[in-house]
Amino acid sequence: MEITDDKLLKIALVTSLIGLIGLIAFTPTIEVKEVDIKDINRGMIDEEVSIKGVITDVAQSSSKTSYFLTVNDGEAQIQLIIFESQVAEIESKNLDIDSFKNHKVQVVGTVTQYNSEMELILSRGDSLRIVS
Repeated sequence: MEITDDKLLKIALVTSLIGLIGLIAFTPTIEVKEVDIKDINRGMIDEEVSIKGVITDVAQSSSKTSYFLTVNDGEAQIQLIIFESQVAEIESKNLDIDSFKNHKVQVVGTVTQYNSEMELILSRGDSLRIVS
C-alpha cells in the first residue's frame, strides 16, 4: 500500500476531527481541584484550584485598577489578585469588590508565586462568589 499525499491528508483530517470531538465531549467534565489554603505549594504553580474562605482584607492597587484580597480559611491565608478585566466583569453585575469583605467565598484561581509568597490570580469575574 502506497501512502500518497491525498491519503495522508485524509488521515490527518480524521485524526484531528476525532481529537476535537474528544475535547468537546470531555471538557465539561473537567473539574477544578478544591484544596485547603495550607496545602497550596510551589508544585501547584500555574494550576487552577478552588478554595473557600473568608475575605479578611480588601486593598486596591496604587493604580486603582487591581485589588488584593486576603482569603483566610481558619488555618491559613492567601492573597487573591483581581486584575482590571475581572474587576470590570464583577462590577458589571452591580457588585462592589469591597462588599466581599467579611463574607465566606469560593474562589477559583491560578496559583502563582510573588516575592516567595504563594498567591492566587482570579480566573474570571464569575470565579469569586459568596457562599453560605
